[in-house]
Amino acid sequence: MVAGPARPVPRFRHTRDHGWVTFWHPTRMEIVLNPIPTPLIWEVAPASWQDGDDGCLTVVAGPRTDLFVDPAGAEPVLTAPRLLGPVPSGDFQLSARVRVGFAATYDAGCLLLYAGPTTWAKLAYERSPQGAGMVVSVITRGVSDDANGFVVPAEAPLWLRVSRLGPAWAFHASTDGVRWHFVRHFRLDATAEPLRIGFEAQSPTGEGCTAVFDRIGFEATRLGDLRDGR
Repeated sequence: MVAGPARPVPRFRHTRDHGWVTFWHPTRMEIVLNPIPTPLIWEVAPASWQDGDDGCLTVVAGPRTDLFVDPAGAEPVLTAPRLLGPVPSGDFQLSARVRVGFAATYDAGCLLLYAGPTTWAKLAYERSPQGAGMVVSVITRGVSDDANGFVVPAEAPLWLRVSRLGPAWAFHASTDGVRWHFVRHFRLDATAEPLRIGFEAQSPTGEGCTAVFDRIGFEATRLGDLRDGR
């Protein structure tokens, strides 16, 4: 199934044995992506999106889209398309393999925790100013705290993982989906908005960017150790 920009359409229901179950409503669209146990909706719609028979999600971000609250005081940019759903209860691990059609600096595909415009955290596979792929994390509590991780060949896929550990969160990244490198350990305290989790794509300086998320995994288990590579 292929879908363009999210818009009001007649209600119907589409299912298949694996992958997506999509519920179209007059004012919104809910997407259940196995194995994630909570439904997702487009908080900010992409230029276009597609779900494949193999369960992958392809998101096309439009030109100059970003999610960043500049600590230097520039106007916040909150235009990046993001597909979000309620955070599941208890400890868990959400992961995905991410491939990005890098064309411009800061093009990225991300896993995102979001509780409003000034409270969120993203783990990104991002194009660096030098043209390489890079692990980048941004923790926003009022303003954004932006940190670079390790460099990845820009044509290679990257696995990203978000883990909940009680009141805290952990970000990890992997080049093979087996051995995981520690990126960040942090908290996002409660706000007036409920915390949600999902996927984001962006093209802050470019004309658009395509991010593909596949091999999506969800485990309702607590991560045993932040730094043992598992």
